[in-house]
Amino acid sequence: MLQLSRIEKMESCCSPNAFAPRWLIMMGIVSVTLGAVGGGAAAADRPPCQFPAIYNFGDSNSDTGGISAAFMPIPWPYGATFFRKAAGRDCDGRLLIDFIAEELDLPFLSAYLNSLGANFSHGANFATGGSTIRRQNETIFEYGISPFSLDVQLWHYDQFKSRSSDLHNQVTDPYHKSILPKPEDFSKALYTFDIGQNDLSVAFRKLSVEQQIAALPNIISQFSTAVQHLYEQGARLFWIHSTGPIGCLPVAVMYITDPKPGFLDQYGCIKGQNDMAIELNRQLKDAVIKLRTQLPEAAITYVDLYAAKYRLISTTKSQGFVDPLKICCGYHEKDGNVWCGQKGLTYNGTAVFGSSCAKPEEYVSWDGVHYSEAANKWFTDHILNGSLSDPSIPITHACYRN
Repeated sequence: MLQLSRIEKMESCCSPNAFAPRWLIMMGIVSVTLGAVGGGAAAADRPPCQFPAIYNFGDSNSDTGGISAAFMPIPWPYGATFFRKAAGRDCDGRLLIDFIAEELDLPFLSAYLNSLGANFSHGANFATGGSTIRRQNETIFEYGISPFSLDVQLWHYDQFKSRSSDLHNQVTDPYHKSILPKPEDFSKALYTFDIGQNDLSVAFRKLSVEQQIAALPNIISQFSTAVQHLYEQGARLFWIHSTGPIGCLPVAVMYITDPKPGFLDQYGCIKGQNDMAIELNRQLKDAVIKLRTQLPEAAITYVDLYAAKYRLISTTKSQGFVDPLKICCGYHEKDGNVWCGQKGLTYNGTAVFGSSCAKPEEYVSWDGVHYSEAANKWFTDHILNGSLSDPSIPITHACYRN
């Protein structure tokens, strides 16, 4: 049973994860595709790409069951809106990666770590909630940081590709062959990444501002190394999302009682944390430009997901949403905080359950750390069309090299 006896004041250096259960961990997004087609007419004038599969790497923004399989399952009412049951996602319904799969007419991704009921014929999901780009020297039981950092996810991918190809050539039973990926599809699949925000979260908790800035190049370097590794394995197309406005997560600001002038922006977000996310994204975009030169057969698209998220946060009322800092799931009142799906006690000893609000579709934040399905759908509608992409191409045409 979770019992929070007091609310601690959160300083600007602190991580929003410090007060939340481990599945309340969030990260940024990236995508990759193989088999680039280059030159010629504008991509939008060409036929849509036919991606046979998606391979995803990331954190809880795109985890479809990995952390639930490896550790304690994410409880009800997570999944209530769309799946009508807990579905291994830190959301009331679908994530961005689910909407991407739907946009490309592919099934939802099975988590690589999920041993029951998995179907890998159209890809696999290596993301786990709490993952980081850089490996962290702490356990998931401290602040929710996953042991499956990006390099470990790449190990999983390498093993998956090797073993599934061997099995596909050995298996004769039609059913078992049908749930395995075709070896030739690896070079044509869309490789997606949703990662980076937890690296900032750890930095806010452990490092000074100067140290945070100094750490960014290494974070980006390790991300670039991951993309290069996939390229060496045959990857050719990359669809890369920037990390989101971490300072706008309700959990980041809910413990701040007396902020100094300028600490929060006009929408109630922690300005310093968002500035750090913007700088990380600037360096990420520069790295993408460099990778286009280093990987001549790759088609790499950078997507400003930060802009989409901040746009919704700054216009919630006109978009039909409530205050973006309000939390749908959980008990968050003056007499205590009990997280989504948890049982706990208020300060006076009253037992409460962190239940869902009546209308999740009106909330940007599902549980204080993760976005609602409605918000994820809004982001999807504003990024997959290519309006926030560089180059400006929709995801359906991300196989074309510009």
